[in-house]
This record gives sequence, C-alpha cells and structure tokens, in this order.
Amino acid sequence: MANAIDQTRRMLSLVTYLRERPGARVSDVARAFGVTEAELIGDLNVLPLCGTSFRGGDLLDIDTDGERIWWHNVDDVAQPLRLAADEAAALLVAARAVANLPGLRESDRQALLRATAKVEAAAGEVAGASAGLSVTFEAEGSVFADVDRAITEGRRLWMRYYSPSRDALTEREVDPIRLFTVGHTYVEGWCYLSEDRRTFRLDRVAEIRILDQASDPPRVEPRDLSQGLVQPAGDDPEVVVEVGPGGRWVAEYYPHDLAEELPDGGLRITLRTPDPGSLRRLALRLGRDGRIVSPQDLADSAQRAAAQALAAYGE
Repeated sequence: MANAIDQTRRMLSLVTYLRERPGARVSDVARAFGVTEAELIGDLNVLPLCGTSFRGGDLLDIDTDGERIWWHNVDDVAQPLRLAADEAAALLVAARAVANLPGLRESDRQALLRATAKVEAAAGEVAGASAGLSVTFEAEGSVFADVDRAITEGRRLWMRYYSPSRDALTEREVDPIRLFTVGHTYVEGWCYLSEDRRTFRLDRVAEIRILDQASDPPRVEPRDLSQGLVQPAGDDPEVVVEVGPGGRWVAEYYPHDLAEELPDGGLRITLRTPDPGSLRRLALRLGRDGRIVSPQDLADSAQRAAAQALAAYGE
C-alpha cells in the first residue's frame, strides 16, 4: 500500500533509474517499481516541478509520450548543487521540522538528520541563523503521521470526521489505502460506516486513533488523480449558485470553474456536474445561506423541494 513517504523514496530512486535508461518504456519502469502505469505517470507529472533550485530554472525536463520516458537535460542538472543563503536556510528549517514529525519512521528520521548535518556543515553561518527559526506542525501534521503509520503497519483507524456539507461529526473506522495531495492532503480508504471506498481531508479529522485491529481493505484499482480529486467533464451542465458568508464553504467543498466575491461577503460560484439534480440537497442544506441561480428549472425544483419540506414540518 502506497503512502507519501514511500512515494518520495520512489521518486528519488526514479531520477537515478531514468538517468541511466534514456527512452525507458513506461510499462518496464512501472513493473520495476511495482506500481501501476497510472501511478508512474502521476510521479512523472510531479518530477518536472523538482530541480536543483528552489527558484526554478534548473527543473527536471522529463516527459513521456505514454509509451517511453525522456529526460532532456540530464547533464544540466547533474552539476554540483549550489544553494543561495535563503535557500539553504529554508531547507534546514524544513528538514528540522520534518525530523520532529510524530510517527516518522526512525530509519527515515536518522537519514534526514544525517543529510541535515551535511547541509549545516556546508552552509556555515547560514546554518546558525536558521537555527533561530522553527516550524510547528498543528493537528494536520499529527493526523498525517498517524495515517502514515497506520498504512505502514497495516492497521485500522478510528476517526471523528467533520462533513461541512452536513455540518456534522461522524465516527468512522477506516482501513487506510493511501495518502495523497491534491490542493489539500487526503487519505483514501475503506470506510466501514459507508461500506465503500471514501476519501477524507486530513484537516477535517477532529480526532484519530490507530487501532490494534489489522487493516484489510478490499482490493481496489487506484484512481488517476493527476487532473484533480473530482474531474467534471467539459460538457457537464453548468450550475450557478450564490451563497452568503455562511455558505462560503461550498467553494472549498465543490470543484468549481469560478468563484466571484459578492458585496455581502458571499460568493457567486459556477460549477459543472453530471447530475445537477443532486444539488437540490445542497440548496436545502444552505437554507438562507444560499440559492441556485441557474439553470432556472433546477432553481424552481429546489424552491419546490424547500416548500414541500416546510409544509411537512407544518403538518
């Protein structure tokens, strides 16, 4: 089962592997690393954002035609790494913060501390200046560590999870499958409350515990998340929703094309969905904090549903 640290290890190894095998086949590389081709393509989409400078410029020029992988600037990035003072300071602060992350495997911690010591020795005075800076991980960092540990040890999780669409906390037992980041950090796993695969945002986990029970999620094919967590099609119907200040969470919870500020502190949100009717529940959930603007038939349908609900309360 993949996790964030395993992915980082794999990507570091992938750089060395590809440097020695120009034009390597996607299928061969995926097989060598024990991942699906979709997971490998996901790694390849991240590698061009990495390089020898925090400012960019010396980024890895790696691409693929879907069959073979090409690295075009191997010689350029093979030069010795030279960090500016601010880059060295940022790297040292980040490394010290990660080394103190709860749940980090001891072998990983020791490797990180050894690498940090080498950077400190090379950085000289900058290392001393950076020692006055620190980063503290809040709740999400602790949740990340527990989830990563549960995945590594093959154990089940218990969590209290907040769902903004229902404004409710639920208690769940989850067999975690993988951690990933798409804007926010998520854990994907098998949820016994829903009896289905579910995705949970780490910053919405109110409480978490690692259980003694072994994790045994059903075998599921990893989804391709390279284009985002939710991927509406371009020809899906367009829906416009206006929300007040109390409904701004909708823009965070629903993928959207546009979110425009309104004078009252609310938002006008344009989104696409293959099933516009499903947004009637959103309109009922929002109440006074929002309304569907278009399409008109959906807005009318939501108003009728609200009227029927009010009438039922009256009865």
